[in-house]
Amino acid sequence: MGYLEPIESVEGRRRFRVLSPVDGHEVGTFAVSTAADVKAAVAKARAAQPAWDATPVRERVAVVLRAVEILRKNADAYSDRMYAETGRAGLDTLMIELFAALDSMNFYARNAERVLADKTPGMHLLRMKKARIAYRPLGVVGVISPWNGPFILSLNPSVQALLAGNTVLIKPSEVTPFSGQLVAELFAEAGLPDGVLQVLLGDGETGGALLDAGLDKIAFTGSVRTGRKVGEACGRNLIPCTLELGGKDAMVVCADADLERAAGGGVFGAMMNAGQFCSSTERVYVEAPVAEEFIAKVVSKVKELQIGRDIGPFISSAQVAIVEAHVQDAVAKGAKVLAGGQREGNAFQATVLVDVTHDMDVMTEETFGPVIPIMVVKDLEEGIRMANDSQFGLGASVWTKDKAKGDRIARRLIAGAVMVNESSMTYGALEMPFGGRKASGVGRVNGADALQNWCHALPIITDRFGSKEEAVWYPYTPEKTQKLRKALDVIWGTPLRLFIK
Repeated sequence: MGYLEPIESVEGRRRFRVLSPVDGHEVGTFAVSTAADVKAAVAKARAAQPAWDATPVRERVAVVLRAVEILRKNADAYSDRMYAETGRAGLDTLMIELFAALDSMNFYARNAERVLADKTPGMHLLRMKKARIAYRPLGVVGVISPWNGPFILSLNPSVQALLAGNTVLIKPSEVTPFSGQLVAELFAEAGLPDGVLQVLLGDGETGGALLDAGLDKIAFTGSVRTGRKVGEACGRNLIPCTLELGGKDAMVVCADADLERAAGGGVFGAMMNAGQFCSSTERVYVEAPVAEEFIAKVVSKVKELQIGRDIGPFISSAQVAIVEAHVQDAVAKGAKVLAGGQREGNAFQATVLVDVTHDMDVMTEETFGPVIPIMVVKDLEEGIRMANDSQFGLGASVWTKDKAKGDRIARRLIAGAVMVNESSMTYGALEMPFGGRKASGVGRVNGADALQNWCHALPIITDRFGSKEEAVWYPYTPEKTQKLRKALDVIWGTPLRLFIK
């Protein structure tokens, strides 16, 4: 049963019915936004942007903080609406969507005035000039969000962009349109001016129109395949983009690891949100001396998980077929299933695979499901080599009681972020940049400078003393050439250069 069904068009607009992945009841219907709708929304956003830019940062912050309080007070109602179209376990929604959204809004609001304030770097050589860096909004920006975290992955980049003075257009996944729409409802109730944040519901037609609508930046989260198209469009239009794409996060378990913690972290990292998480643990490399004990602990923990309570259904109906195919491919090529391995309606059992190899899709392609494949490696060097043997490079984790060793291993892994004795928390660490290497994406979200990433850093250089002319202005003369040549020797041919920094 699909979760998205086309229904009769109205006035030339294609329409869809969204169905619950839990029981198939109708969640709602929507019409696909056309290219004309996108053009009109961009025009509205352009008209609203100058006034929003002129709004003092502290007043933008006040809107966001009002949204924090509204979401906190109505958390259960928001959770119920997200559950309707995702069907995920309640704790997953609370953790991934609501807790993360409140933290994001509060964190960036509390830091916005400091981060966006003009900076005055000292001039290392041109001391007679005054330099300032002003952070100016880019203008009208687009956020294209996925179905696996439809609220937080719409809200987090939008909050950053709004605080920076941009107006925002969100295009949520057609699979979870109403969770994306919640962001606009939240900020409208918080008092955000009309036109500053808009949501365009639709599918690839709408997304394509948005890419060529003359925006000033695009933030995309989704598949590598679609991400390449977004990147190509942004390159063609010469606008910046951030692309947060797929992952195949590796977990390296050292022989000296706390195996109880490592097993718990691995299971949580692989199974959270039914594995529908870009930074989920998708492959494990464990050193041979502790492999048997580690695998036994993982299997024991996985067998305690229940569909419905711990593991929800697939949010996208197409995803269950991918997971099923990966498991079947692995088994056909010699892998053994120690737990799970079967589909149950729109869900998939929490699954443990061993005897896996890099000839199997489950170790090389993004599975995006509740599957933890475990490979035994002879030593740490083999584990690091296998962890780096991937087209992806979003996240990774290292498990060892020796934290210094963990740090050394982390620096050798080709990943956007690495955790030591931690699991699946990098997106929520807002102080840290988040993004991938290789096919996992381009650019970074979050981090101390996240708000500045939605700005043009405008250098402003001002003459301090108002002299009539500069020493190197026209006309060029032999005397000016001689003075500049002498200055070259004085500055860089004497100890004076040691003080220039």
